[in-house]
Amino acid sequence: MAISLKDQLLKAGLVDAKKARKAENEKKIADRQAAKGMNTEASIAELAQQAQAAKAERDKASNRQLQAEKDQKALAAQIRQLIESHRLERQRGDIAYQFTDQKKIKKLYVDAAQQNQLVKGMLAIVRLGEAYELVPTVVAEKISSRDASAVVLLNTREAQLPDEDDPYANYQIPDDLMW
Repeated sequence: MAISLKDQLLKAGLVDAKKARKAENEKKIADRQAAKGMNTEASIAELAQQAQAAKAERDKASNRQLQAEKDQKALAAQIRQLIESHRLERQRGDIAYQFTDQKKIKKLYVDAAQQNQLVKGMLAIVRLGEAYELVPTVVAEKISSRDASAVVLLNTREAQLPDEDDPYANYQIPDDLMW
């Protein structure tokens, strides 16, 4: 019969019974933890590294969101500055120019020259908060490149060629037609 190392150490007097039981219990606990996949020093370091990587990823996502919000605010400020610096005065306006904004008919009072420029596509109507402003077409195109929803009305200057099959091609539509 084979004698265990513990028994041999006890006979030699190198270890007493209390220390031998303690060492045996520690070995059993370590074996159980290893079998269950419990935290050892290597796995603790690995878990800490994973937690740190997850935190870094969350921080990056948060920073991207904050940067996107900053960019959105900067874009809105650019649009506001473009509109405020290039808007035309409409205080003398006595002609109601009607246009649609989000399926609603809106009215803007302009003078005759501004109405003519709106029809020909030289001016555009843009939204500034809850109000509407007149700006030159060049400025409206710059605003549209930043945020297309800010431009409410932008008529094109292109001369439309009459369609050959159009039965009403011989009838001219007046530019000052009000609806």
